[in-house]
Amino acid sequence: MKGVAMSTITRRRFLKGSIAASAISALPYSKAAGANDDIRVAVVGIRNQGANHINWFRKIRGVRVVAVCDADKSILDREVKKFTDRNERVDGYIDFRRMLDDKSIDAVVTATPNHWHALVTIWSCQAGKDVYVEKPVCHNIFEGRQMVRAARKYNRIVQSGTQRRSDGGLRRAVDYIQQGHLGKIKLARGLCYVRRGSIGKVDGPQLIPPSVDYDMWCGPAAKGPLMRKNLHYDWHWVWPTGDGDLGNNGIHFMDVCRWVVGADKLAPRVISIGGRFGYVDDGRTPNTQIIYLDYEPAPVIYEVRGLSQNKGSSVMDNYRGIRIDVVIQCEGGYLAGGWIYDNDGKKIKQFVRGGGGGHHANFIKAVRSRKTTDLNADILEGHLSSSLCHMGNISHRLGKEAGPEEIAESVKGNKNMVEAFGRLEGHLAANEVNFKQTPRILGLPLEFDGDAERFTGANSDAANALLTRDYRKPFVVPEKV
Repeated sequence: MKGVAMSTITRRRFLKGSIAASAISALPYSKAAGANDDIRVAVVGIRNQGANHINWFRKIRGVRVVAVCDADKSILDREVKKFTDRNERVDGYIDFRRMLDDKSIDAVVTATPNHWHALVTIWSCQAGKDVYVEKPVCHNIFEGRQMVRAARKYNRIVQSGTQRRSDGGLRRAVDYIQQGHLGKIKLARGLCYVRRGSIGKVDGPQLIPPSVDYDMWCGPAAKGPLMRKNLHYDWHWVWPTGDGDLGNNGIHFMDVCRWVVGADKLAPRVISIGGRFGYVDDGRTPNTQIIYLDYEPAPVIYEVRGLSQNKGSSVMDNYRGIRIDVVIQCEGGYLAGGWIYDNDGKKIKQFVRGGGGGHHANFIKAVRSRKTTDLNADILEGHLSSSLCHMGNISHRLGKEAGPEEIAESVKGNKNMVEAFGRLEGHLAANEVNFKQTPRILGLPLEFDGDAERFTGANSDAANALLTRDYRKPFVVPEKV
């Protein structure tokens, strides 16, 4: 177990500063901070998005980033140096658990790999700290519900990193649709068309970077050999640590789809069609996928594509001009991007989108007010939307190789899936996919009890086994938070 990796300050100065910080913090954690009290923030997982979070929170008035944590010392040193160069104090940690001992920290921001999100959130709540947790908020459905329970039990403010909820233009567009200006919602379609190339293929275990505390990096995941070229980032494409692009980028617009249709539970039925097409590498998650979530009366279809428009091209496909966003089909027209169209494709109304840049400030507002209702993306919303992605991935993981005729037969009664699968087949043909090397996977059709958050009916035993995982001690998400 590694301890604290201190910054350039001495231990005497650190202890003196900690005592001073405790004296300044006159209010207990359960009460709102006063207008003149800084919110002291720690950021965990700082290689990429976490480094962005440092900059975003530093710019908010009344917020100080006072600690950073990463299992890779080279990354930790890189970020600590930025503070030193600005003549700002920060404490650096390799072991997240040691950071939680600092009672002067008010809030924790986590941008770790997905498999760490739940433990960072639950342990932070138990330590009396509020949390901003990146998307997808959980690595599996069990974890998401436990995060919600921890937030409620310890009266913590926990914001999900689905920042489109703080996009004012999008919020107005959702209100416009839900008020019935386009008639009833017929279908919510999310799209994540993002080019993803091969991560390569290795012929044996790879060396762990010497700067990495691999025990801490693995955390709740099995501490097995590294069987891919890159430890960092490519963890997205293997199941022990990632959730594919459905959970990586797709979660943002899966969340918007669920928001628009007003679903406050997980979908009663799900099926996936997809595969990892076009190359053979060490990735295991699909790079191309259609997820059907059978909400009534308006279902959700989510499409992921990692290949280009056609073989040799760098251009991505689009659907009604959209590559990464939603298309919401209603009786009287549809929303695509920032525009409302009629059914003939004529623009009716524009909602200027902002991308959710105020999401961090929204979190700080709720930290001060102590009102969960002030959050634009409470942890419950993040759990539900993230878990829709997990439902789709579970269907895929339990699926089988199938030809186009068998897949077409399985969806023939669903006109929306027939249309989506037809476009997918055209896309794969344009990329000259060799299906003997990278086959189509027809996911299992699964039924789900949204109240119990468990699969039911045929194949439920196998599906329920994937609601959680085997945790590596002591990094165990608890049954009782």
